[in-house]
Amino acid sequence: MTTDTRRERLIELYHQASGCVRCPLAETRTKVVFGAGNSNAELMFVGEAPGADEDRRGLPFVGRAGGLLDELLAGIGLSREEVFIANVLKCRPPGNRDPQPAEIEACRPYLFGQVELIEPKVVATLGNFATKLLTRNPTGITRVRGAPQIHALGDRTVFVFPLLHPAAALRTPAMKETLLEDFDRLRALLAEPAPIAAEGEKRDGDGDGPPAASSTPAAEPTTDQLDLFGA
Repeated sequence: MTTDTRRERLIELYHQASGCVRCPLAETRTKVVFGAGNSNAELMFVGEAPGADEDRRGLPFVGRAGGLLDELLAGIGLSREEVFIANVLKCRPPGNRDPQPAEIEACRPYLFGQVELIEPKVVATLGNFATKLLTRNPTGITRVRGAPQIHALGDRTVFVFPLLHPAAALRTPAMKETLLEDFDRLRALLAEPAPIAAEGEKRDGDGDGPPAASSTPAAEPTTDQLDLFGA
C-alpha cells in the first residue's frame, strides 16, 4: 500500500467513525477522538478512552498523560509525529468512567481497521482495557507489562507490548520508573524483525468487517488531524 493510499483509507475510516452512532456514547460526546499520528508508523499506541481534554479537541493524549507520553517517547529518541496514537474507545465515557463491554465491541472495528491500515510492527497497549482486548487475556497489566507478545490482529501480525498507562504514573510517581524501564525495552523491540504469523493462528477481529455506515453526517477532520495522518 502506498503512503497516499494508506492515508486516504485512514481518512475514509475517520469519516465513518465521525458519524458513528453504534453506541450511546454518540449522544454525550463533543468530538470523536479517532486517533492521530504517522500513517506509516512502526509503533502504535492504544490507550483506553478519551478524557475531557481529548473530547474537547478531538485529538488523543493531549492532557497531562499525553505530556508524560511525549516525555517517554523523547527518552527513546522518538516524537509523537513518528508514531500513531489511538484508544479502544473513540468517544469519551461520561465522567471518565470505565469503558463498558458493549462500547468496546462497538468501537473494535475502528481500532482493528486502524491496525490493518497502518501496519505497525509493535502495538503498545497502555493500561488494562487495551491490553486485555488485544491480547484476549484477562490477566492484569501489572503482571504482563514490559514483556512482548505476538498476536494476529485482523490481517496483521504484530508484537503487542503491554505498558502501564501514563495516567497511573501521574497518580503514583514510583510507576514512572517502571515506565522508563519498559520504554527502554520497547526501544529494543523496535529494532527486532517484524513477527511472523504462525500457521493456523487465530486472528482476532476476523468477521468484524467494516463498521456499518451511519446516516449521521460525518464531521470534517480538523487541520490537526489531517496533518497528523501523514508520514
